[in-house]
Amino acid sequence: MSSLSLKSLVQNSKLLTSFLKPVSKAYAGAAGYRQIGLRYDDLVAEESELVQEALRRLEIADPRAIYDRAYRIRVAQQCSLSHQLLPKNQWVTPSEDIRYLQPYIDEVAAETAERDAFDNIKVSARN
Repeated sequence: MSSLSLKSLVQNSKLLTSFLKPVSKAYAGAAGYRQIGLRYDDLVAEESELVQEALRRLEIADPRAIYDRAYRIRVAQQCSLSHQLLPKNQWVTPSEDIRYLQPYIDEVAAETAERDAFDNIKVSARN
């Protein structure tokens, strides 16, 4: 599963980085997930086997992170049901919005890709 990514191009270009960084910060602020107490990785869909494995590994490495994630999701659901935002002092700040799940997702994806590469060995019968 390969996708087009301009990440390295943007990161290596000072001009693109200086232009896109404020745009990305404005977009993250406008998305509204921080106002209901969520971090970016809380938005990742759990239906994927890859994400489920990453969550399992996160639970082994840091059980508190899983409890915090569940709490943030419940608070966000309550905010959604009541059509209210959290008080401003409870909003997630950009410095708190770190990618805690993405390293595990990347690790599982790399292992899956490696496993798929080795599973493609063709065996032919000798005569």
